[in-house]
Amino acid sequence: MLASQVPGKATNVLVIGSGGREHALAWKLLQSPQTEKLYVAPGNGGTKDFNVPIAATEIRKLQEFATEKRCFTVVGPEAPLEAGIVDKFHAKGLPIFGPTDEEAKLETSKAYAKEFLKNHYIPTADFQIFDEAERAIDYAALNEGNVVVKVDGLAAGKGVYVCSTLGEAEAAIRLILEKKAFGKAGGRIVIEKKLRGQEASFLFLCDGKSAFDFGTAVDHKRALDGDKGPNTGGMGAYSPAPQLLTDQVAEVRDRIVTPAIKFLGFCGFLYVGLMFDDTSSPKVLEFNARLGDPEAQAILPRLDSDLLLALVNVGKEEIRATDLSWKDSSSCTVVMCSEGYPENPKIGDAIRGIPEAEASPNVIVFHSGTLVRNSSLFTNGGRVLSVTGIGTTKKEAAKKAYEAVSLISWRGERHRTDIASQ
Repeated sequence: MLASQVPGKATNVLVIGSGGREHALAWKLLQSPQTEKLYVAPGNGGTKDFNVPIAATEIRKLQEFATEKRCFTVVGPEAPLEAGIVDKFHAKGLPIFGPTDEEAKLETSKAYAKEFLKNHYIPTADFQIFDEAERAIDYAALNEGNVVVKVDGLAAGKGVYVCSTLGEAEAAIRLILEKKAFGKAGGRIVIEKKLRGQEASFLFLCDGKSAFDFGTAVDHKRALDGDKGPNTGGMGAYSPAPQLLTDQVAEVRDRIVTPAIKFLGFCGFLYVGLMFDDTSSPKVLEFNARLGDPEAQAILPRLDSDLLLALVNVGKEEIRATDLSWKDSSSCTVVMCSEGYPENPKIGDAIRGIPEAEASPNVIVFHSGTLVRNSSLFTNGGRVLSVTGIGTTKKEAAKKAYEAVSLISWRGERHRTDIASQ
């Protein structure tokens, strides 16, 4: 971000994206007294009063809009980061929050991220990179099929296969490399030895020199209860992560995040997916170069600070740990999905019950795959809503979330019933 272009006391804000993460960002940024006008491009049914009909990857149109409206831009999803939106805004002197395309490679290429971890002696699972199926299958066989097969490029959270048998591993490898199920993103794969333990997500706000704790969460990625079924973009999350894990935030920052800042000058949100076990330091599962989804929907309601002020201070390299304070509360986010998600989601069904669910002061309904047509709300994607409950404990937050979920319905709706139950 260009410090000279950072806005003053009041500014127009443009949020780029259309998912639950972007709705949560817009919701939080709108609370800032510094926000003059808010725009979301392209947005969804939950942000309908602020939507701009420009796709997240139409960078030239977004530049023109941000210039005309004099906006401070916040990038939500990964695709425009990969397309170099931050670099292109910088070239026009436009203020924008997010990492450059080079910095974003920590997420946009899993092969790049794994090599980065290896080269900087950061704990992670043993791995190999392949672009040819037979050699990949031979490596999986050496590990008796107990591997994780990952698409190298962006795959909307769906390009990860956690395998327990050689048959499962071979099927995933052939699907990606031979059947080209993920197109160009699947030109290479990373195969890792499977780790076991407790997973958690640690998020940091980075200014190119320092990293500041931006909360923790536990994500539930498998489609079905009991962590079964295919991987998804995320079926729910709770925040904060268990205390035993959050006590290690300093180690994660110093040993894992600091190298990314030191060697890449990383500026933006850095998400670190970690595996904790009883025998060693936490191991990195993945990086995201932005807030997670649905982690953002669980973490942002717990933020007690002015988000816009914090992001502006990142641009000025004036952010301090005291700029971020957190409510003494827990949150639980349950993702409500369309029938057929993740493989073949059905869309176009009328949604009922959101006003009743939102009647509770401890519930927030964030929209993902929704649209408004003739003043009515319809499903428009696989993950449709993220329902967040707030409570003094994780158990109370989950109770609030599920009470709200029970009031919302559409044909074929489904969700996990065990978020935050572990």
